[in-house]
Amino acid sequence: MPCFIIADLKISVSFYVDQLGFQITYIGPDENPYWAIVGRDNISIMLKAVAPEIKPIPNRTRHEWAPTDAYISAAEPDTLFEEYRSNGVTFSKPVRDNSDNLRGFEIEDADGYILFFGHPNL
Repeated sequence: MPCFIIADLKISVSFYVDQLGFQITYIGPDENPYWAIVGRDNISIMLKAVAPEIKPIPNRTRHEWAPTDAYISAAEPDTLFEEYRSNGVTFSKPVRDNSDNLRGFEIEDADGYILFFGHPNL
């Protein structure tokens, strides 16, 4: 399960739930929530707002050649792409076959993390 340091828990959870159809598995602690687990199908992601001065650091900000922060296995990336497109999701890269011989698409989340949804071309 990827663990992303995030800027604002409410904004991040809202992105995954409202845009990508994830469910909240856990959010807490009850008195002052600062972390959550969201999931859908075979993927779960931990979101953690550590402190206001600690900002998200997506891979692409450190390694231009390695922009993906999470690979999410999707048996039918074309179908998932169409579902997300019909929900108004904005894509970093549309569904395609990439240079790593993967079929899929990329989405940038609310904190700038790049999620690749797809599978290897066999």
